[in-house]
Amino acid sequence: MRPPLPPPGTTVTAAAMGEAVTGTTTAAAVAGTMTAAAVTMTVTAVAGTTVTRTVIAAAGTGIEAVTMSMPVTGTGTVAETVMGIGIGTETAEGTETWRGIEREIVGGAGGMKKRRKRTEVYVKVVSVKGQKLSLSMRDVDQDTGKDLLPMQRGADDAPRANPSGGVGGAMGSGKRLGLSGIVITEEDEAAPTSRRPLKRMSSPERWEAKQLIASGVLDVRDYPMFDEDGDGMMYQEEGAEEELEIELNEDEPAFLQGQSRFSIDMSPVKIFKNPEGSLSRAAALQTALIKERREVREQEQRAMLDSIPKDLNRPWEDPMPDTGERHLAQELRGVGLSAYDMPEWKKEAYGKALTFGQRSKLSLQEQRQSLPIYKLKKELIQAVHDNQVLVVIGETGSGKTTQVTQYLAEAGYTTRGKIGCTQPRRVAAMSVAKRVAEEFGCRLGEEVGYAIRFEDCTGPDTVIKYMTDGMLLREILVDENLSQYSVIMLDEAHERTIHTDVLFGLLKQLIKRRSDMRLIVTSATLDAEKFSGYFFNCNIFTIPGRTFPVEILYTKQPESDYLDAALITVLQIHLTEPEGDILLFLTGQEEIDHACLCLYERMKGLGKDVPELIILPVYSALPSEMQSKIFDPAPPGKRKVVVATNIAEASLTIDGIYYVVDPGFAKINVYNSKQGLDSLVITPISQASAKQRAGRAGRTGPGKCYRLYTESAYRNEMPPTTIPEIQRINLGSTVLNMKAMGINDLLSFDFMDPPAPQALISAMEQLYSLGALDEEGLLTKLGRKMAEFPLDPPLSKMLLASVDLGCSDEILTIIAMIQTGNIFYRPREKQAQADQKRAKFFQPEGDHLTLLAVYEAWKAKNFSGPWCFENFVQSRSLRRAQDVRKQLLTIMDRYKLDVVSAGKNFTKIRKAITAGFFFHAARKDPQEGYRTLVENQPVYIHPSSALFQRQPDWVIYHELVMTTKEYMREVTVIDPKWLVELAPRFYKGADPTKMSKRKRQERIEPLYDRYHEPNSWRLSKRRA
Repeated sequence: MRPPLPPPGTTVTAAAMGEAVTGTTTAAAVAGTMTAAAVTMTVTAVAGTTVTRTVIAAAGTGIEAVTMSMPVTGTGTVAETVMGIGIGTETAEGTETWRGIEREIVGGAGGMKKRRKRTEVYVKVVSVKGQKLSLSMRDVDQDTGKDLLPMQRGADDAPRANPSGGVGGAMGSGKRLGLSGIVITEEDEAAPTSRRPLKRMSSPERWEAKQLIASGVLDVRDYPMFDEDGDGMMYQEEGAEEELEIELNEDEPAFLQGQSRFSIDMSPVKIFKNPEGSLSRAAALQTALIKERREVREQEQRAMLDSIPKDLNRPWEDPMPDTGERHLAQELRGVGLSAYDMPEWKKEAYGKALTFGQRSKLSLQEQRQSLPIYKLKKELIQAVHDNQVLVVIGETGSGKTTQVTQYLAEAGYTTRGKIGCTQPRRVAAMSVAKRVAEEFGCRLGEEVGYAIRFEDCTGPDTVIKYMTDGMLLREILVDENLSQYSVIMLDEAHERTIHTDVLFGLLKQLIKRRSDMRLIVTSATLDAEKFSGYFFNCNIFTIPGRTFPVEILYTKQPESDYLDAALITVLQIHLTEPEGDILLFLTGQEEIDHACLCLYERMKGLGKDVPELIILPVYSALPSEMQSKIFDPAPPGKRKVVVATNIAEASLTIDGIYYVVDPGFAKINVYNSKQGLDSLVITPISQASAKQRAGRAGRTGPGKCYRLYTESAYRNEMPPTTIPEIQRINLGSTVLNMKAMGINDLLSFDFMDPPAPQALISAMEQLYSLGALDEEGLLTKLGRKMAEFPLDPPLSKMLLASVDLGCSDEILTIIAMIQTGNIFYRPREKQAQADQKRAKFFQPEGDHLTLLAVYEAWKAKNFSGPWCFENFVQSRSLRRAQDVRKQLLTIMDRYKLDVVSAGKNFTKIRKAITAGFFFHAARKDPQEGYRTLVENQPVYIHPSSALFQRQPDWVIYHELVMTTKEYMREVTVIDPKWLVELAPRFYKGADPTKMSKRKRQERIEPLYDRYHEPNSWRLSKRRA
């Protein structure tokens, strides 16, 4: 029973009048205030009176007072709606306090006096829908504002953040904003009891379970869908979950207005100078041939397996097989190529005892003095003394990398600081440092050391430091004046890696600030004028190499199949030319293996009378002891042919080469920013590379270079120099690092060759959607933290998100495992066995968790080597992952970020991965494979993935790799709701009332009608 209206002059609270303050409120953007609109109250009044309520706005809201009057016709209850205004303050318990509702009640009969009263009520937010808040005073302690009955929320009715209104306004009671900018809801905090999602039961299964419970065989609590609070059974109606449509959020940040992905045609980088020329056609043909050869090889293998009797438990039919003919059933279960493991040419090349490269007869000192640079030692030191910047040109093998640093150390430059030397390749930095330490007479890591990503081998005494160019960039990030260094030497600058290009710009500015700094830029090719012009027209110092004249021969007609032409040329040289070794340049491992096989077969076909040809392949994936065989001189009367990738163009120096066969191609890595994928493309080399290759023949004596292309192709189809990496790869981490160094205007930064503006914009867009840049394009706090990790931006975001979600321990491992590349290996002779072992690690959630499982299993076995061997896991990769993990841990400690384990809660881990790689989402295509959400391009799960058999509806992938199809590497199952939740700048839920873009694109075709032509069903074709 409600109390009657109080006599005039008494003060009342809303609660005393029995008024339940319910209703919806609207968030208004007025100086941090909220308008409580339409607060419904029930008042008891006497007939004949008019109850008027005026709600006066709280000070500073700028809203007029709202009056609402209501005539009362009979005694009874009047429902009255008051427009209220209030200021919301959030308290720890998740209750909202609304202050400043001022009321004025004017009465009719009895001349009620005007009463003003301030009421403060505590309410709690019940739900957040779009821009509307639902409030309730129920179960809120009005004295303390404590929520007496905290709401139990399921996954679906948790208040979702409203993406467009930002998080600040609509942060509900169960949420907080994490350090990585993601909203953490309560359900992330509470660990679910089971890691598997609830499986929906069919109705027969439910009936069966009910019967079992009724008969007492099964306890109610064993029933998987038992619910304590409800009626004991938890129903999940089939088909209740409707499909979630997700669209890209097309709101652009202010700094990219009008420049985003929707407005500009993003064409991939042009890497062919003449796309119609003979070289481009040859490259396309070769790519097709490689694919064809791969298919033929797989077919042969299948045919061989099919010829093997299927029933392996039965001995073979033939009771008396010839020796060596019968294989053990056991051997065949690990099928593949059991007895035919290593191709014969490999046995020939490596079968002999391994020798580790030829050892020189000379002492270290004599070797140093025999280098061409030794004669110019004094002049070089003088030149460095006189010039602040010096460009040094020297052939590969002239000794510049190992000697220049030592000469400067002897000349006393180390007293003012360290001498730093950058290398474009990891391997080069390590091997050069090792060699210099031997010559310098110290242990590696003392006076001479090296630093590469995830491995620092230097100490407090280090004065000569070799490093990759990326590491020097990171040092500039910490100390922009490089105050520890007196000399910086950028070695192999002609390779023009992305880091080298950024370093050029930064060091050019640094030289102006520090007059005592010395910069040496070395290059093996002759484009040094360009370097000199860029660095204030500095002087060029040339070291003469040991070069002999090289005769260059071109083909008369363009060759269509360069691989075949190369093999014929090699055999011709071998049979007709005087002695001297041959160097053949090809593009990749598969091509090299095929070439070696063909050469071996053809040499065998020529019979016994022909002098022997020793075939030696070289590519970076080859173990180093095998690589070192190429340095052995050929035995008298024999000739060796080295088949190499462009690693032998500048990085390696092989003595005894008199003949070079150059087909004119190399594989380069090109990033297509439209599709967001890197691909290795076979492309014509540059004229500079062609000269470099020819020069290899003139190191030991006068030689010949056979170019398998026409002279006009050389002049017209080859670019003068290789396209710098900065113009063809993903610039995400480069942009982030430069922003962290305080370089905000990237478009006007002084690059030697500026990247395409579009590539910069797409990189900034990616950083914006990750939350590393704000609306103005400046670095956010999160961006600053992301730049501290030597990882790609998505990976560092994923790591920081994992700190918020409480699974950083696992994410650290996953990142370390992804960084190390291939973990499993499949020897050709034991493929089936390897696949069986691999499948044991598979996790139903996907590949990221499979990698985690492998590492955890290895850890459980005390990081054992034999365990890796048994399970076909590369122990080297795992050890590297362990190192990377340690490095990342130290960075986490330095910034006091928590390392927490999620235990069995794999949802958190998958959410953290989604937070970093949301733009790599793909959904299942009804026809075949998947389609990416961003470009709607068809992609497929790789057959080696844990999810290959499962094919879930929504996945996130780590990267796309283009081989025969576009495959997704490292795939994980996700819930599409997370995309909108974790990346509101990138995705939004589609409006359910409108048709989504994806549905609009799907065309509805009627069933096939054989009697009429295809379009006869259209209205436009029908006659009236």
